[in-house]
Amino acid sequence: MNGFRRLLNLASLTTRPRPRVGATPADVVHRENKWRLLHYRPAKEARSCHVTPVVLLPSLINRHYVLDLVPGKSFVEYLLGQGHDVFLIDWGIPGAEDRYLSFDDICDRYVGRAVRLAAPETGGRVHLFGYCLGGTIAAIHASLHPHAIASLTLVAAPVTFADEGLLSVWTRSPTFDVGALVDAFGNVPWPLMQAAFHMLRPTLNLSKAVSLVDRAWDDEFLDGFLALETWGNDNVSFPGKAYRTYVEELYRKDALAKGTLRVSGRPARLGSIDCPVHAVTFEHDNIVPWASAAVVLDLVGSKDKERVHLQGGHVGAMVSKSASRGLWPKLSVFWASRDGKSARVMKRSAPRVARGSAG
Repeated sequence: MNGFRRLLNLASLTTRPRPRVGATPADVVHRENKWRLLHYRPAKEARSCHVTPVVLLPSLINRHYVLDLVPGKSFVEYLLGQGHDVFLIDWGIPGAEDRYLSFDDICDRYVGRAVRLAAPETGGRVHLFGYCLGGTIAAIHASLHPHAIASLTLVAAPVTFADEGLLSVWTRSPTFDVGALVDAFGNVPWPLMQAAFHMLRPTLNLSKAVSLVDRAWDDEFLDGFLALETWGNDNVSFPGKAYRTYVEELYRKDALAKGTLRVSGRPARLGSIDCPVHAVTFEHDNIVPWASAAVVLDLVGSKDKERVHLQGGHVGAMVSKSASRGLWPKLSVFWASRDGKSARVMKRSAPRVARGSAG
């Protein structure tokens, strides 16, 4: 029976409707240039709410909805069900005019506005969450504005770039001329970055094909597979000026880990972070070696800090059924236990009008 179903699904793969990704109801409460701040509507089944908002920062080079993939595989949906007040930054798609967008704009000004808008009722304090490069950005922002961060959670987020991983070695190579790249293209084209990630695991597409054939009889697996493929192929380019800083300061100088990074003219020192810190690392992460992410706990000034180390890879360990049973509950408990107080009835003001203008 499974064999027949497998053949039927494989034969209809090209015409199979793609799952609707990023579908959890949300209101856009702020727009500025290309980015927007999403405020998710509370789940009806949530019996209580936690006071401190959670602000989610995805990576700059992938779309935000990896954290809100499809029902059952949506981190956002799970958090709402646990009574958290959830905000998420959608970085949008940079245009040619964004080649001069700086690291200061992104790490300081944009994130700062999101934090302030999310937390007018908690004195501007939020639980800040960052995934991958979003975690690096979150750590930088927390180091600049420690007073605004109730807790910091970093998932597979590189903090030191001095590792010997293939991506780090390639980026630090003298033959990688980041200046010429930015001068030629403005924004760094997403196909170039995607090719670099494929270089880390050349057999990935073959592995996915084998997995697809093996489990094509499973409709739930197939929908999840197609949703993740939709996200994985929906990449965006990297603003040129910000990319230059990213490579020269973080990769080549390891400035964040060494405490020499300056953002908006100020030192971004991880030692100034004194809030609770939660670092999540993955054993088989071929994009961010776990040691490069775990080191943050040695660098922050916090006394309350935890590390969760899990099996799995960079994406699957964050977006999967196993994550919904293991990692996601751990994150929710971490925030709930440091919330201060909770309310039995969900209270939410009327949706706010989006501020700013779409770029």
